[in-house]
Amino acid sequence: RKRVKLDQLMVGREGQVKRSKGEEVEEGKAERVEGGDDEDGGYGALLKVASRSHKVYEDINNAEGIVPWGRDTNLEKTSGEGVDWHKEQKNDLFLKGQSRRIWAELYKVLDCSDIVLHVIDARNVPGTKNEHIAKHLSNNAKHKHLVYVLNKIDLVPNWVAKRWIGELSKERPTIAFHASMTHAFGKGALIGLLRQFGKLMSDKKQISVGVVGYPNVGKSSVINTLISKKSCKVAPVPGETKIWQYITLMKRIFLIDCPGVVVDSLGDSETDSVLKGVVRAERLPDPTEYIGAVCDKVKREYIGACFGVPHKGDGTWESPEELLDLIAKKNGRLKKGGDPDRFMAAVSVLNAFQRGKLPWFVAPPDLKEGEGGEAG
Repeated sequence: RKRVKLDQLMVGREGQVKRSKGEEVEEGKAERVEGGDDEDGGYGALLKVASRSHKVYEDINNAEGIVPWGRDTNLEKTSGEGVDWHKEQKNDLFLKGQSRRIWAELYKVLDCSDIVLHVIDARNVPGTKNEHIAKHLSNNAKHKHLVYVLNKIDLVPNWVAKRWIGELSKERPTIAFHASMTHAFGKGALIGLLRQFGKLMSDKKQISVGVVGYPNVGKSSVINTLISKKSCKVAPVPGETKIWQYITLMKRIFLIDCPGVVVDSLGDSETDSVLKGVVRAERLPDPTEYIGAVCDKVKREYIGACFGVPHKGDGTWESPEELLDLIAKKNGRLKKGGDPDRFMAAVSVLNAFQRGKLPWFVAPPDLKEGEGGEAG
């Protein structure tokens, strides 16, 4: 057995920690620990120095005056011997919109576009706003113009849309929009803005306008509204647009439709992905798991009015399972033996939630003092 040499220089950081805020922490001095012929004595000295170093570290880390982000935290051990832990893997169904092909399509559109229209769902602005696009353009393409299009404003109260427009306008030009072939809102303002950009870029023969955003926010519907005809294939489900495509808006202005891209860095759970509309409800292995989250976001009277079930009094529901039973019996969705089909009932609830039949929205930030306005 190879003998360990202990007669070496071992340093113990033994500083004096000043706990009063604003005072500096003095550095410790080096000590020479000599190990004799006795092996136990050498290891004992080593253990003594290690204990002192640990105590000094704890004192410094817990001292006052250290900023929170400069302080070490007690991280939970997730690997190594004796730890039975593994990273939870998401189902492939919840990785839609994150493939390399989809990201390649997005960067193609960003590279080819002179103007980028970022379509955002007015019901969930923080969840459908892609910060990665703004950072990419700011760092790599400062000459490109980014415009926020707040779509589906007809599904939220006026004061909510107004407040979110005020918040987004602090960063980029923002236009409120309602995509419709007959009763569109914001179409004239958006076309006028694109014409102004066209005058600024008079030296270019053609101007490309890329339309990007999360799945199911209405990118293709915005394009169809601008050109007043169904040029892009649309559907009330995510993933309808597979590849980017050029559409002529005017003589010099062309629109580019892009598939929806999901940014996984937001740390969305499976429930968040379902409620955002990233996943189709009929493809879920068990859609009944997400009905509780829908009930938390939508008021009972709206659910009762949408599906024709009582929301108060006798015969109402007390749990998501009872709600699914009422909806299944109301719509005649029964299995063999007369049992209610909760699967199909849950799919209908999720579809109603994703397509705007159940009203809900993420509240905008509160107004600061001096900004004026009411909560509505």
